[in-house]
Amino acid sequence: MKITVLNTGGTFNKRYNPLKGELEVPTDNIALNEIIESCFNIDFEIKNVISKDSLEIDNDDRDYLVKIINESSENIIIVHGTDTIDITSKYIDERVKNKKIVLTGAMVPMSIKKVEATLNFAQAIGFLNAPISNGVYISMHGCVTNYDKLLKNRTLGQFLVSKE
Repeated sequence: MKITVLNTGGTFNKRYNPLKGELEVPTDNIALNEIIESCFNIDFEIKNVISKDSLEIDNDDRDYLVKIINESSENIIIVHGTDTIDITSKYIDERVKNKKIVLTGAMVPMSIKKVEATLNFAQAIGFLNAPISNGVYISMHGCVTNYDKLLKNRTLGQFLVSKE
């Protein structure tokens, strides 16, 4: 199976810059490479496409993302910041119909705590290996489902399945 991974940045990738004293979104794929090096049955193509915190992603970035999606394989994982993952998911769903797309991210940078980012990404891989319909999904906190059914609870700091 081939999976295209589109890395847009977000907390998943952030690393501490000791010179500036802050977390930054890098322009490399170190966090992803660390997970992927243990996955032997999938052909990954990683594209570092935006490298921003999701609060900085705008519709020009989303248009670029849609263009890249349309040029990519059928199975796609998008690493995205959690603050606007819902906005980007809806934007993509309105413009792309012929792909299986799973967006994922992390509330805590992989450079600080590896488990959450690894779990969310690994879930996305497993989900794409199942017989699923084309669509846009989110993989977070033990669940992968349609993007409009998994919502960020900002009070708890967790993604929870919508009860609606």
